[in-house]
Amino acid sequence: MQIDLLFDPFEATWTDVREGAIAAEGEGFDGIWLYDHLAGSVHRQKWVLECWTTLTAMAVSVPRISIGSLVLNVANRDPGTLAVMAATLQEVSGGRLLLGLGAGGGRNTPYRSEQEALGRPVPGDIRRRQAVQEAVAVLRSGWSGTVGGVGGFLRPDPAPPIILGAFGPKMAELAGRVADGINLPGGPGLARLLEVARAARAASGREPSSLIVTVSTDLAPPALERLGGLGADRAIAFVRPPFAPQVRRLSSRRP
Repeated sequence: MQIDLLFDPFEATWTDVREGAIAAEGEGFDGIWLYDHLAGSVHRQKWVLECWTTLTAMAVSVPRISIGSLVLNVANRDPGTLAVMAATLQEVSGGRLLLGLGAGGGRNTPYRSEQEALGRPVPGDIRRRQAVQEAVAVLRSGWSGTVGGVGGFLRPDPAPPIILGAFGPKMAELAGRVADGINLPGGPGLARLLEVARAARAASGREPSSLIVTVSTDLAPPALERLGGLGADRAIAFVRPPFAPQVRRLSSRRP
């Protein structure tokens, strides 16, 4: 099981992110993920670094570590354009991109405000899940190199794995059915959501064990042992700025 870090981009600076990424790579961590938000106010902060720009800068700052979005709100970027963006970042990073996608916050979350401020409606759960499924289809189509009879679209080699964020059984089912992987919270419902996702993958004619499983968790030995028993591929620990000292502290406590 690989051990990754989730850098909190709220009120972080690029200098801090870069130093944290260098520290994470030096300490032997396997990947760094970032939230995708646009307004710091959704977490009562003054600003937030934009996910994709920061991941791109990180890709050229550290040569080994994987980079991922946890997770991109499909409402923030046109999926056709995102297909080319992801193919390009896969090229820039040398194949290290983990493309996390999600439905975005619902109408009853604070994340609604950043969408509405930019003139974007926030539909209900069903429509937001549909948007994720549609985005996955557009991404795969774009990565084929030809869309609507027009060729010349960049084809990533290999294509980055699409990992869907899931907090409930419906998104878990969608992840197992259409995506390459799933990100899950490490709470008491983890095993059940994983069961749903793997069953959906099997029903779609694919091997359940090939589903990439990433879990947000702490790095305490009991938590890691539990994830190992469930067949998780990547454990992701949350880190607040300043990142570098926190990374070193986590490394010293890692089993």
